[in-house]
Amino acid sequence: MMDRKTNWGLLLILTLMSGTIFLLLREQPLSSLLGILSTIRPGYVLLGLGLMFCFVGCEAMCSKLILARLGHHLHYRRCLGYSFTGFYVSSITPSSTGGQPAQIYYMSKDSVPAAHGSLNMMLIAVCYQVVTLGYAVAAFLLLPSVRAGMGAGLGLLLLYGGAMMLILTAGMLCMMFLPNAAQRFTGGLVSLGGRLRLVRHEAQTREKLARQMDAYREGAACIRANLNLLPALLLITFLQLTALYAVPYVVYLGFGLRAHSLFQLLGAQALVSMAVGSLPLPGAVGVAEGCALKTFTLFFGPALAAPAVVVARGISFYSFLLLSGGVTLAVHLRARRAESAPRPARIEKSSVPKKEFPRAAGM
Repeated sequence: MMDRKTNWGLLLILTLMSGTIFLLLREQPLSSLLGILSTIRPGYVLLGLGLMFCFVGCEAMCSKLILARLGHHLHYRRCLGYSFTGFYVSSITPSSTGGQPAQIYYMSKDSVPAAHGSLNMMLIAVCYQVVTLGYAVAAFLLLPSVRAGMGAGLGLLLLYGGAMMLILTAGMLCMMFLPNAAQRFTGGLVSLGGRLRLVRHEAQTREKLARQMDAYREGAACIRANLNLLPALLLITFLQLTALYAVPYVVYLGFGLRAHSLFQLLGAQALVSMAVGSLPLPGAVGVAEGCALKTFTLFFGPALAAPAVVVARGISFYSFLLLSGGVTLAVHLRARRAESAPRPARIEKSSVPKKEFPRAAGM
């Protein structure tokens, strides 16, 4: 899976990380930063890492549930490998969904058809975006002091991130449950792009859109056939994002601070994540630290804001970037070994039954 695009992604993230280190050291001398970092209680750092394992594990559980409804009963360990791979590839590519093709690729190595892998990732993405929007809207409405403290610059980023997330979520839901309207709308956009010479190969673009629309229709059919699946996915995704957003609060406790509540830190992190989540940067490196530094000052104070950003991002991003890189390598090597192993002869069937989504009686 390592190619020139991946190498450029790694080079870009290393460059952004260098700029981030400069930003943090400009705010606080290295000696002072290290001195403050030594005061944090190690148990809370371990708790934060545990929350990140929960974050990745929740996505793996979503994949296991969805794939099981599609007839693929994979071991949870395999689904966990897909989630770590998605975390790693998304972190080194300028897109929050950059890891999805890699996950679909490794699912196909485990005999999951690409169509079912795509459907799995689409349902996970819809749930993730819906819960992210819900968290951010609740924080925006219920925490006016945090909203005001973020300032005009972060407010613009928050507006941009919220608008992009809303458009994407509405578009995906429309394509799932209003396919005819979505097909007319996207067809009109392709025609307009062709007239403006923004779309060079109009026929190929329409064919790709048709395949994508088929995937969304299958997603809606899967949900209708398993009505208890969507609430379960939304609940697991809520737990997943709660674990991620709780990392700054664990760091807050680790520094011995108690003045602010869990909900305040959860809401602040939800707003920061919304503000930077749609930016075309690997892991939003640099911008995420800058936004967190501004927001964390409201809770940690000027002296502890930079150390808090170092610890929180170290837990929620950099440590898991290294860990997920190792897991991705292991997943890749396993797939290579399986690919080179001799396979039993396939039995040809005279007919292929029509695909139906299994209806489960319960979770």
